Amino acid sequence: MAFDAQAERNFKVVGTRVLRPDGIDKVTGKAAYGADISAPGMLHGRILRSPHAHARIKAIDTSAAEALAGVKAVVTGADLAQPEDDFFADVTINCLARDKVLYDGHAVAAVAATSKSIAKQAIRLIKVHYEILPHVTDVDAAMRPDAPVVQEGRALETVPAGMSQNVTTHCQFGHGDLEAGFAKADKIIERSFKTAATHQGYIEPQACMASLGSDGRGEVWCCTQGQYMVRANCAAALGVEESQLRITASEIGGGFGGKTSTFIEPVALALSRKSGKPVKIVMTRDEVLKATGPTISTSMDIKIGMAKDGRITAARGELRYSGGAYPNATVDMGAQAAFAAYDLPAVETVGWNAMTNRPKEIPYRAPGAPTSIYAVESVVDELCQELGLDPLDVRLMNAARKGTLSSYGPTFNEIGLVATLEAAKAHPHYTAPLGPNQGRGLSCGFWFNFGGNTCVSLNINDDGTIGVVEGNPDIGGSRASISMMAAEELGVPYDKVRTVIADTSSLGFNDITDGSRVTFAVGLATIEAARAAIKEMCRRAAKIWDIDEDAVIWEDGCAKPAGPNAGTHPPMSMAEIAAIAGNTGGPIAGHHEVNADGAGVSFGVHLCDTEVDPETGATKILRYTVFQDASKAVHPDYVEGQMQGGAVQGIGWALNEEYIYGEDGRLQNAGFLDYRVPVASDLPEIETVILEIPNPGHPYGVRGVGETPIVPPLAAIANAVSRAAGVRMTELPMSPPRLLKAMTG
Repeated sequence: MAFDAQAERNFKVVGTRVLRPDGIDKVTGKAAYGADISAPGMLHGRILRSPHAHARIKAIDTSAAEALAGVKAVVTGADLAQPEDDFFADVTINCLARDKVLYDGHAVAAVAATSKSIAKQAIRLIKVHYEILPHVTDVDAAMRPDAPVVQEGRALETVPAGMSQNVTTHCQFGHGDLEAGFAKADKIIERSFKTAATHQGYIEPQACMASLGSDGRGEVWCCTQGQYMVRANCAAALGVEESQLRITASEIGGGFGGKTSTFIEPVALALSRKSGKPVKIVMTRDEVLKATGPTISTSMDIKIGMAKDGRITAARGELRYSGGAYPNATVDMGAQAAFAAYDLPAVETVGWNAMTNRPKEIPYRAPGAPTSIYAVESVVDELCQELGLDPLDVRLMNAARKGTLSSYGPTFNEIGLVATLEAAKAHPHYTAPLGPNQGRGLSCGFWFNFGGNTCVSLNINDDGTIGVVEGNPDIGGSRASISMMAAEELGVPYDKVRTVIADTSSLGFNDITDGSRVTFAVGLATIEAARAAIKEMCRRAAKIWDIDEDAVIWEDGCAKPAGPNAGTHPPMSMAEIAAIAGNTGGPIAGHHEVNADGAGVSFGVHLCDTEVDPETGATKILRYTVFQDASKAVHPDYVEGQMQGGAVQGIGWALNEEYIYGEDGRLQNAGFLDYRVPVASDLPEIETVILEIPNPGHPYGVRGVGETPIVPPLAAIANAVSRAAGVRMTELPMSPPRLLKAMTG
């Protein structure tokens, strides 16, 4: 749907800072999360996990656990179906291993018992006979031809023959003559980078309660970013039809992409089917970190040539991503994003995915992009240092803009990169003085944004209030933004609208809440549903007035005659029309379903000042400012929150967070005491600057804002630290020991 011709409209609701509809429930503890759900006769589930990085399961003896008083069911991988589709097969085997365990923490068996303590005791009674196999956890080691093979026969046909069987995906993008481009450069820098896997770090562990009867009909309540995804995965894993499962999404205590798959729901359903009782499973933090999937770990080579005036003449990147023990395509997005911020005459990006004995990778805000852009932006910054150029002016000179042929193929439409760079240059942060051991870094960031399958119903209630039913869990304020767009379109106050999240049996299919798609796509569908309802209300008014329906307009929440020729009828409010709807044709509603496109790409620029302690290697973030093209900021508080949250998560990724594996392939830091996320005392105030360049693909000019803020921080902080420390850092995280070692040689 194109940007409205009425783009210059004076928004009355959109763009304001209304109260969030879930605020009181969340601060008073009334909001019901996944672990808060219970049912009469409910059992407690617990999962046994592999202590080995890679092993063949020779036998599982569950007899002792089954004999324990209070144990009602025990299941293994044999209790789940074997989907033929590779995607569903991977999801199912990741929930309960069948023949092999592929990583430390891989689920092997599960029990349901009358209490948590009995379930915990029963788990210890299950005996598993393993044949331990060689393992590999490093992506470069996994790509060697003699590396231990994680899974056989999973490579796509795009992978050249002769490579390790762990290499599953190969992609390549670019245009122009690289050789000629590098020949024009006055300076070429080529560097290699590595980044560690990190976790999304959401507060609420995965939790669900499930019930599945002998008739094959079941229900699941869970914290998820997509109840329709849970339904599809569970149906495949249990071998039942999707129509027989109803999935209800609870409130969610953070997701950031980490709740876009299933880990425990099929297991709880299998236990329920076997026991005949509802079963609740709540993961521990140890389980969350070991088994729910961190982001990718990477190894990357970047080569960029630059002329003396700062013009980039050619660029090439080779990315090697590990998505854990299963094939995945995250490297495609990393490769597409790597050079997207630049208008380049010659560019090439090559990507490889390799399996390792790590948990299955799950998306983490803008999957694949933060790492590749970190590597590219680090080399651009180093070139600026070497050539004595202002890093912001260089980025302005080379910035992608409308009409630029992107590095991954499409030609950009209206984009806001230049505007964000100019805003950063004009901001007092950019010229503020720095002290000893301090450095300033900046980075551009990019994300594609998605639209996707979306379905919305909008009902006009008898009293003229509005109920909106949408199918995406609210992980970032979507209930507020959707209500605001409905109110704006209908011409009524915000508090007349209530938006609820439907279960899978109450509304048509919706894609997952991911990719910054919901405010864009659900908002678009809501506006269309509201317009359908308005059309119907105008038709009802025309019927009452006995005039042609084309002679009725909708204005300020009322139906009105279009002009003097249509009569002198007084305006009819929504409440007046709704009150007599039974006499004019029945209930009034609007509905819209769409596979939305036109999401519009997003750019941001981050500025960061750091101070490095030369004696300890500790880094302090002194100042941080985020500039982002948010298109129309529907609710600026939420937009600013997304920008600040992305920056904070990026600070953790850059400085401290990492999955640490021992020689035995086991995770060494599966807890928040050893896996260190930023706390309030680590952070300065994160300043935000919103720019609004309308997205031509949305009637209000909206585009997604949730992914982009986590893309630039890795490079912005690395550039600031490298300048402060006097040494170019090429590995994340830049923890104190690693930074101190780099500074002292």
